[in-house]
Amino acid sequence: MSASSHTALHLPDAATSRPFSHGARRLLPGLLLAGTLAGAAMALSQWSWLQSNGVSTLTLAMVLGMVFGNTVYPLQAAGVASNSEPGVNLAKQTVLRLGVALYGLRLTIQDIAHVGVAGVAIDALVLTSTFALATFVGTRWLGLDRKTAMLIGVGSSICGAAAVMAAEPVVRARAEQVTVAVATVVVFGTLAIFLYPVLFHLNQDWQIVPGGAKGFGIYIGSTLHEVAQVVAAAASVGAQAADTAVIAKMVRVMMLAPFLIALSAWLSWDASRSAGEWPNGSPAHRGRKVPLAVPWFAFGFIGIVLLNSLLTLPAGVRGAATGLDSVLLAMAMAALGLATPLSSIRKAGIRPLLLALGLFVWLIAGGALINCWVPKLIALS
Repeated sequence: MSASSHTALHLPDAATSRPFSHGARRLLPGLLLAGTLAGAAMALSQWSWLQSNGVSTLTLAMVLGMVFGNTVYPLQAAGVASNSEPGVNLAKQTVLRLGVALYGLRLTIQDIAHVGVAGVAIDALVLTSTFALATFVGTRWLGLDRKTAMLIGVGSSICGAAAVMAAEPVVRARAEQVTVAVATVVVFGTLAIFLYPVLFHLNQDWQIVPGGAKGFGIYIGSTLHEVAQVVAAAASVGAQAADTAVIAKMVRVMMLAPFLIALSAWLSWDASRSAGEWPNGSPAHRGRKVPLAVPWFAFGFIGIVLLNSLLTLPAGVRGAATGLDSVLLAMAMAALGLATPLSSIRKAGIRPLLLALGLFVWLIAGGALINCWVPKLIALS
């Protein structure tokens, strides 16, 4: 074979590798920035005061992202935003979806057995009622845009910041809408940490939530926003409450994937129906079918939960995988913070907080009633 033929064979490889290496170089600054902020958040989250007050790594990553994103990041002279934008966009989109899928490593089907049929029914009722209330009150009474109302509803009804981020691709929300929703979860979830121990002592006299410490643990796990907040609040009540609270919360988290699939199907149907209405839609688009935005990462989440339930992974592998997932989610949260100007949050006004306050009251009062009546109804049946 001649030297020229060798050159001809190798030229395509060099040509195809050049765009790839150029693309990687464009992504690297933003990914490094998001990763650095995520690492700082993970280090700060080890502070005992933050842990005792239920401040999660995701919340810290968002705060650090917003601080940097509203100071150094937008300065044209520094050129940080222009160089980092491709990687930051990748972090808040692709990295986010991968992190949500890997979140399934924390859950198993066997968790359901620990809370029983009543616990699962309580979680399902709290989830659906809270989200429905958020969507209705937020759009009809408070005049919020539907995406913001839905994100606040998802964060309040399932698992806080992680659920808000998971729902963002489904509802196609903007970064500032995500940040506003997460902020409401942080405010009222933090308040609840101090409220639930007081409610436990009151419940010992009133006996609204049955089952003693174990039953109250299910109440905490089914109504409090973030996993970290559940741990902090339940630990103040006692070890038995903490055990059942975490399991009830994990079952609630497990409902995230089917909820996202159902939400995606409903949004697609609703968009198709709206496009077919007249005069809201033009005759040319009447009856047009809006394609279903399938959240593939939700199926990945379900698959990993099933895999984790059927296989016993080595502790080292599981620890490394969950550690990687924590980094990915923190990177996504930092990237969302970087992309959120404070002016957009101020523009949102007080209405998101009012909606979150209403949901907070519902979770406390309505959640107590659900926890009271569901076990009785199941026992009667």
